[in-house]
Parts: sequence; structure tokens; C-alpha cells
Amino acid sequence: MSVDPTNSAPSSRFAERVSVEQVEEGSDLAPKFDAEGLIPCITTQADTGEVLMLGYMNSEALERTIATGEAHYWSRSRQQLWHKGATSGLTQQIVEMRIDDDQDAVWLSVRVAGPGASCHVGFRSCFYRKIEIGAPPGEPGRLEFTETEKTFDPKAVYGDAPNPTQL
Repeated sequence: MSVDPTNSAPSSRFAERVSVEQVEEGSDLAPKFDAEGLIPCITTQADTGEVLMLGYMNSEALERTIATGEAHYWSRSRQQLWHKGATSGLTQQIVEMRIDDDQDAVWLSVRVAGPGASCHVGFRSCFYRKIEIGAPPGEPGRLEFTETEKTFDPKAVYGDAPNPTQL
């Protein structure tokens, strides 16, 4: 089922944003979603601090994450709510959840079920390559793998499910 992230019902869980002081220094959760109804969410491994992924949440995903203690996101490629690990079993259990100073970005510290991988490609982290810095202008950017072995076999986990990566 395709759902528009901007059409989610207003939440009683989130306060109306009424002042800078309330947003920056108050105790009201008043997230600021972008024009598409999304808020970015960086997710790290609780035990190591390693960045696992960057995802997006709409209000329903943020509400479900808070209510269940497991990460939910809005899949921009599939245009639907996404309970991380519902298909693979690699659920993300929330250890800590924070919001930044102006409440327009979320940070999750998680423990991942199973072998501890979060990337659909099979690596532990979605950030499994680093970008070469200092390449001469006009040359294409180069990537270097920081993880050399996959944590799991994506074909064994996902079977024939369509790849979420969009060209």
C-alpha cells in the first residue's frame, strides 16, 4: 500500500511549535518535519557508536518508534512505512533516542537483532565505503571499502524481494 508521508494524521504525541525557547530549551516534543513530511534520522550501534544508517521518518514512523521501542522509518524508495527488520529479522531495538536542538533531526542508538547488520546489501553498516579525499578536480570520486566481508547473504535473507535502491 502506498501512503503519502505528508498525509499522516496530526499527532497528540507532538506539541505544536510555538516559540524558539519552547523548541530549543523546553521539554515538549515538537518535531519539525520537512515539506515532504519527513525528518532525517541517524542510527548508530549502541555498543560501538558506529553509524549504521541514515533514514527518514514521517510522523507515524516517529510515533511507532516511540511507542514500540523498535525503529520504524518512511521508505522513500518504496513510499511506505517501514518497520526495520520486519522482513529480515534484523530489528533495531532502541537503547536511546534523541532529537537535536531545533528538533528537525533524530538520533537513535540501537542494538540490532541477529548478526548485528543493518544494511540490505549485507554489510554491518550502510556506510561501508569511504570517499577518497584530495582527488584532483575533474576526476571521478573514488570509494574504498571499509568493510571487506558481508555480515549476511542478502539473497538468503530477502530472497526475490525487490532491491530498494533506486537509480
